[in-house]
Amino acid sequence: MKLRIGILSTASIVPRLIGAVRSAETSACSGFTISAIASRDLEKARQKAKLWNIPEAFGSYEELIASDAADVIYIATVNSEHTRFTRLALEAGKHVLCEKPFALYPDEAASLFALARKKDRFLMEMQKVVFLPVVQKLKELIQNGTLGRITMADFSSSFDPGYNAWFFDAAKGGGPLYSNAGYSLQLMQYLFDCYADAWTGLCTKSSAGVEDQFAAVLHMENGILFTNKTSTAAETVHTGLLYGEKGYAELPDYWKARKAILHYPGQEPVVLEYPCEYELVYEVRHAEECIRSGLTESPVMTEEMTVRTARTLAALHELWNPSEKSLT
Repeated sequence: MKLRIGILSTASIVPRLIGAVRSAETSACSGFTISAIASRDLEKARQKAKLWNIPEAFGSYEELIASDAADVIYIATVNSEHTRFTRLALEAGKHVLCEKPFALYPDEAASLFALARKKDRFLMEMQKVVFLPVVQKLKELIQNGTLGRITMADFSSSFDPGYNAWFFDAAKGGGPLYSNAGYSLQLMQYLFDCYADAWTGLCTKSSAGVEDQFAAVLHMENGILFTNKTSTAAETVHTGLLYGEKGYAELPDYWKARKAILHYPGQEPVVLEYPCEYELVYEVRHAEECIRSGLTESPVMTEEMTVRTARTLAALHELWNPSEKSLT
């Protein structure tokens, strides 16, 4: 029997999630189907349900969660609402897949995983970068010493947030720090099986008072220094670079990478390519396998990865917005 996914929100990422689920349905291991979608506007939910061929539409998130229309709730609401609706869905006995940022504060994240264990439901932050095949290959190369010891990394990205009216609303968790910095941080945590233990940085702010660009510098427990530069005010080069003693790896569009370019002194670059239409398909397949196996937590996108990321991002946010909330 297929596991039914109910989607909270009609956000821009939703069509990509739907495409990934339906792409995965062609594989032997898949058993997800999109069964329902909710918006705060019932007519909008109905329009999107018709457009995306989804059987049921709901005019509130709470109504979908309380219904029998879904086994799994996928949360793509504004950032500040992730904790509330994850808790509500777990309390209702649903498995939950929550988009990043999973929570704005580490105490919120930890409490949700504790609730998932209590309810015996699966809970995972939807962080696609750690499941990409090119990232899996890059981790293998790093562990094999192909690039030598990695000492430094640099990540750069930019985007136009104009399609999200809430993006520069501080009360809704807006700004590129919460929306994008998790990609590089969780990529580094995954590649090197350790965590950031120190961080600093600077930002500029929009007229709304939320950062519109930032430059963060982080130190990993294994000694690697890395930077993340993200802007909504200027176009940057969209790439990640990992520098080793024997060469370096280039990851174009690192958060959704389909290829890596390996650079060695005196040699032609080596290109590793893993094309796919929907990069979310790999995390979708993983989530289904976990649910079918009766897990409450992913062995890849773990509770610790999510909570540690929330702690680091909240600390940077506090650095730029003192005393909004004390960290725990």
